[in-house]
Amino acid sequence: MPSIKLASRIQRARESLTVAFSARAKAMSAEGRDVISLAAGEPDFDTPADIREAAHQAIHAGHTHYTQVEGIPELREAICRKFSRDNALAYEPSQVTVSTGGKQVIFNALMATLEPGDEVIIQAPYWVSYPDIVLLFGGEPVIVQTAAADGFLMTPGQLEQAITPRTRWIILNSPSNPTGAMYRAGDFSALGEVLRRHPDVWIMTDDIYETIVYDRETFVSFAQAVPDLFDRTLTVNGLSKSHAMTGWRIGYGAGDATLIRAMNKIQGQSTLHPCSIAQWAAVEALTGSRDSFRPMVESFAKRRDATVAAVDAIEGLQCFVPSGAFYLFISIARQLEMKSAGGAVLGTDHDWVMALLEEEGVALVPGSAFGTGGYCRLSFAAADGELAEACRRIARFSDGLRP
Repeated sequence: MPSIKLASRIQRARESLTVAFSARAKAMSAEGRDVISLAAGEPDFDTPADIREAAHQAIHAGHTHYTQVEGIPELREAICRKFSRDNALAYEPSQVTVSTGGKQVIFNALMATLEPGDEVIIQAPYWVSYPDIVLLFGGEPVIVQTAAADGFLMTPGQLEQAITPRTRWIILNSPSNPTGAMYRAGDFSALGEVLRRHPDVWIMTDDIYETIVYDRETFVSFAQAVPDLFDRTLTVNGLSKSHAMTGWRIGYGAGDATLIRAMNKIQGQSTLHPCSIAQWAAVEALTGSRDSFRPMVESFAKRRDATVAAVDAIEGLQCFVPSGAFYLFISIARQLEMKSAGGAVLGTDHDWVMALLEEEGVALVPGSAFGTGGYCRLSFAAADGELAEACRRIARFSDGLRP
């Protein structure tokens, strides 16, 4: 049988390594192996009861039909109120779109705006999907490598150097996946000084981890910190992380009405609209009690502290302490070029992560998946006992390394 001819664009994108390592861990578990997977970026909490009940009520009320492409009016109005209440940002419903997860918001925006050869500035470490979505639409990711010494934040000088006449977007993610680094108002203001000199560059800010911040930090969105660039900013958010609603697939974006209309046109020819039931659940998430996710964040904070202490006690490993999200970005550079107890040569962070998975049954993700080699990412969105046992296994793996 002849094989189908695939479009060249599909060759430009990679498969997600976070998905790949999670899938490998699940396959090993199905084989009867004892595996602790800390690879996936998903809260281990159930969706709060009031949100689940709202979905139940929506079903019985008959809200099971097609909705507006851009989302039901009740949800877009709730999103506008959320932006006003939490971020001091004033949007009209016509400036809001609701999609099947935050990823689709990003996908629609880049599809609507990129021509072949257009450039998108992305800081590394980055969420794995940013560069590949850019590549799918013929764009060119311009990767700015940040450093732990700078808090894994892009500096104004780095931004200025990265901008060219082909630059269409800069994508900012705060708090960050995978580092948990967070931009403060002053950091955004400094980047804003650069962006004012380049009026053709638009800003996409991914705020998906907005509610998961620690140490009494105050989250600030880019458009809030740099209000004169509000009209050039697409603010992306969703409910997956904040309300433990990963499977419900509700994300939203707010920005220039012309851009939003173009994104809705694309969505209308692809998925049409997000699940109607999930949309009504999202209304409750945004308008109901705000107490439901606070215990989750408090639990994450305790897990962060315990896991940082356990990992930092292991010789050859060093954690970057996150200000938000639920990941540890761990430097393993001092353990590379060594040999594991099982005989694996650890030439790269990928080798290190694979050896840890095969020999100790702990699934992490290599830093190279996020554009920064010599690191791995550990999700501490897992039960306390699993985290403690995973750290014991990582320590045992490290103790077994030899030159």
